[in-house]
Amino acid sequence: MSGMEPEIREFLKTVLKTISAGMLFLIFHMTIGLYFNWAFFEETMRIGNIIYYLFLTASIIYLLYYLKKIWQGKIKI
Repeated sequence: MSGMEPEIREFLKTVLKTISAGMLFLIFHMTIGLYFNWAFFEETMRIGNIIYYLFLTASIIYLLYYLKKIWQGKIKI
């Protein structure tokens, strides 16, 4: 058995979930935006740019919703 308090353990799990979700979001969007060159407008706006920025907007809204639920204590693992 570990000598860690249960409240501290739950807090550290919450912090770890927050960091993991944020890093996954950043790595995914940096990879898609830079690798497929959808984050940059070259001469005109392409369909890939529109899809990328719509998905970026939707996923950041979901990320903020998820983080709010985590910190309110409504999501348990």
